[in-house]
Formats: sequence, C-alpha cells, structure tokens
Amino acid sequence: MLCQPSFSSQSPNLGTAQSSNFSYARRNTEQISITRFSRFPSLPPSRRLTMNHALAIIFTTLSLLKMAVAEEEFCSVPSIVDSGSNSKHLYWKVTNPTLSPSHLQDLPGFTRSVYKQDHALITPESHDHDIGSLFDNTGYGLTLCNVPCEDARFIFVVQGAVTLTNVSGISHKLTVDSYAYLPPNVEHSLKCDGSATLVVFERRHASLENQPTEQIVGSTDQQPLLETPGEVFQLRKLIPTSIPYDFNIHIMDFQPGEYLNVKEVHYNQHGLLLLEGQGIYRLGDSWYPVQAGDAIWMAPFVPQWYAALGKSRSRYLLYKDIT
Repeated sequence: MLCQPSFSSQSPNLGTAQSSNFSYARRNTEQISITRFSRFPSLPPSRRLTMNHALAIIFTTLSLLKMAVAEEEFCSVPSIVDSGSNSKHLYWKVTNPTLSPSHLQDLPGFTRSVYKQDHALITPESHDHDIGSLFDNTGYGLTLCNVPCEDARFIFVVQGAVTLTNVSGISHKLTVDSYAYLPPNVEHSLKCDGSATLVVFERRHASLENQPTEQIVGSTDQQPLLETPGEVFQLRKLIPTSIPYDFNIHIMDFQPGEYLNVKEVHYNQHGLLLLEGQGIYRLGDSWYPVQAGDAIWMAPFVPQWYAALGKSRSRYLLYKDIT
C-alpha cells in the first residue's frame, strides 16, 4: 500500500550543486528510487557555470509505472497496458514515451542519450536508478529534502495533482499544467494523495536589494500568447519578466512542420523537457530525433534549432536563465 507522499522545504543546510544534473524518481510499493541522469560537463573557464547558475531538473513520479500505448509517433509498437483514451492526461507521453525502456529491453546497450561538453540529450531508456541525496524516505511517504534557503524553486505538474502549502497555511491545489514559483527563504510543503509527476527547477537566486520576488501560482492556459516577431510558434511565459526574477520558464508550441526561424546562439543556458509531440533538435553540429519525455540541456552559446514533425502539436517547457 502506498504511503501518502509528503514534500517539504524548511532547512537551509544542504549546499549547492556545482554543476547541473537531471534526476528522475519513481515510487512503487517496494521502494523509492531516483534516476540520476548525468552531471553536466564543466565548461572552459570563460564559459564555466558558477554555483549561482546551478540547475536541477527533477522528474518525480509517485506511483506504479505505466507502460506506453503507441499511436502515430516514431514507430508502431504494440500496447503493453491497455490505457483507454479517457484516462490519458494532457502530457501522458512524458511518462509513457513511444520508445519506452520496456520497448527497448531486447536491444542491449542501446540508448538515444548523448552527453557532450556543451549539451546533453537525456532519454528514458538510459535512466540510472539510484537512491540520491535529493529524496528521503521517512517511512510515512516521500520527502523532498530541503534546498538551501537562497534557492528559488519552480514546480510544474505533468501528471496528477499536488497540494502546495506555504508557512502561513495557505494551500493551493496544483493540477496538470499548473505551476508554482517559490522565492528563496519561503518554507513550503507539497503533498500528494495519489499519483503525480512533477518537473522541478531549482536555482541559486541572484537577489537585488529591496527588489524581492513573490510566490506565484498559475496555469499555462491563464497566460496570454505573446508576440514572436519573425516566428510562427506560440509562446507563453510563466514567470514575470521584471528585473527581480533571474530566470524564466517558457511554454512553446509548434504545429507539425513548423520550426524555429532563428538559429539561436546566445549566452543563456537552457533546460528543456519535451511535453508533447516529436521533432528534430539541432544542438551544436548534431541533429537529434526527439519525442515527448526527452530532456535537453544546452550550455551558453551552443547553436540550437528545432523543427516539429509527426501528426500532432509539439510543446516543450524551457528554462532560461537571465542573469
């Protein structure tokens, strides 16, 4: 029987990762395990990420693993679990990718994951199951260990629902496509009564004197579409663009056949999770087929470009540092 998960953030003494990493956790009836993808490579001194730019992406799954039902994606694969269309949540492909680990179990040594100095593509079949320091099993549920009080945290719900409660006792229920931004030094807890999948970004906050950030709770559909001169994709920004906020989260939508006009090369670091669809992502001089559930890290100044393929919309969630 599953215990009720409980997440908390109170103590400031955890330290800060010196380089970014992706982690993915699954909860089942026997154990709690975390998949730590890989530690991002060090950059040359002129481009090295500092502790203030540490980035963690955590995909937290608190239920039994469900297998994918293949439709019109990269290849036709027979269903392992009959998952009716009525039970599919908006981003079901993130946790049920077309090319899931179970589909590739007869291909020993195969992975689409790539790790290079200026970018990384992390795909589901290469997840490494490991009990890591970010999570703690208290016997009563799953506790997200405390992050340093100087860190800001962004939470996005991919599947299920969680309840966010701050130190004042004010609670918000976050459902699929909902999110929360939590400033530094804000105690809070997350609780889940059933199954939930979260994406969590954490970053050491570069604060400005007398310009604090505020807690934000919202959902993607509440945010207006913004103009994208010279581009065809749809853009929403989930965090205010005002000066106190030192990173932003973008939701970007592409219809099949649409692509980025600009071939980006800039100082911003990115972390990306493909929520829906499939396409081709250029990173440096490499071109990668990608699908929902794939995560990407992009160092500053790496050439990057995306084109949406397939028969359905591509949507990805993009972290972008500003300072």
